[in-house]
Amino acid sequence: MPSFENPLLMFLSLFALYSPLAAVSSYFPIVSQFKPAEQVRLALGLFTYVAIFAMVALWVGEPLLELLGLSTAALTVTGGIALLYVGVPLMRGVEDKPLDKPTDADESKAEKAAQSGSWRSVLFMPVTFPLTVGGTTFAILVSFRAQAERLLDVVALSIAALAYAAVTGLTVFISGHIERRVTPKTRTLLERIAGILLTAIAVSLLASGAPQMVVETLNTMKK
Repeated sequence: MPSFENPLLMFLSLFALYSPLAAVSSYFPIVSQFKPAEQVRLALGLFTYVAIFAMVALWVGEPLLELLGLSTAALTVTGGIALLYVGVPLMRGVEDKPLDKPTDADESKAEKAAQSGSWRSVLFMPVTFPLTVGGTTFAILVSFRAQAERLLDVVALSIAALAYAAVTGLTVFISGHIERRVTPKTRTLLERIAGILLTAIAVSLLASGAPQMVVETLNTMKK
């Protein structure tokens, strides 16, 4: 029988890192662009992407990183930079304003883009990476996989990872419901708060990933 202690610990670690309560508001600026049906597709898409990400990390994570010559520290720093790009404008309350008034043709193109599934354009970045998963998530999955000695243990870890993926999809779904019920002033305030949270997460990712990259580089130079 597989041990359920490590899968439970892995799920709790991922859950604490993700922090659904904090993540709900961070999705507001994104889910507000889409209709309820598209938000559901976005939530299902996130579940799928996170599940794939977790399965890859658990089953081929370490060999894949070695093959590509990458490190979890590099992924963490990349996620921090991407979050800064998204978080700082939100924190400052800066919005992109159109230079010219849109024409009927422009509006028609926008409607067609929305109908064609524009939620897909944000599904991978920034919704999946780095808002939901990143280098730290990958590192947690790989580290728990390294402790699994039997195939059944890896299967148990995979089930725990799928449960985590379900939590992320459900969080996006809930975020869409909450966002539709808040007033414009409350939405603006929550977007500012989300920007502060995203920027803080970005700084923490950079602060943890950059020193690791320096240490890894120094160790490589010594060899």
